[in-house]
Amino acid sequence: MADDTNQKTSVGSSASPKLNLAEAEMVELFVNLSKVLGQPKSIAEIYGVLFVSEQPLNMEDLMDRLLLSKGSASQGLKYLRALGAVKSVYVPGDRRDHYVAVAELRELLNRLLRDHVAPHLDSGLQRLDHIEGLVEELPSEDKDRFLRRINLLRSWAKNGKQFLPIVVKVLGK
Repeated sequence: MADDTNQKTSVGSSASPKLNLAEAEMVELFVNLSKVLGQPKSIAEIYGVLFVSEQPLNMEDLMDRLLLSKGSASQGLKYLRALGAVKSVYVPGDRRDHYVAVAELRELLNRLLRDHVAPHLDSGLQRLDHIEGLVEELPSEDKDRFLRRINLLRSWAKNGKQFLPIVVKVLGK
């Protein structure tokens, strides 16, 4: 009986006939993580394939291996480059852009937290200011309840902003 580890399909939701089982499972790991972070599946698939690839891959390789449209591949690579999760590398004799995954956890987390989580905390605080203005129009029994909740959310945001750099430092070691 043949060994299943080299077959080119997977039972996971990120199955592609161009990925072996180990590659597909690794990609699926990143897809599941992306769900927690609220990121599109295609971004996780691109990063996952680049993460396990021995060689740099160009956009056409990614489209072929992941069965992605040109638009999804292009947008995914653009997002991942802006995040610092992938970088472009030179491949002698090929004029196309090739990409590799950046695997330095500290830098990835730092950029993700700085560029995506922290701005949401800031915009959340601005929204709380707006909500507080709306609360002024409520009856006093509702006003007190809302103001307590607003203060609790402000505390969460303040603690979150203080906690984020510590998380980056701890995970980067």
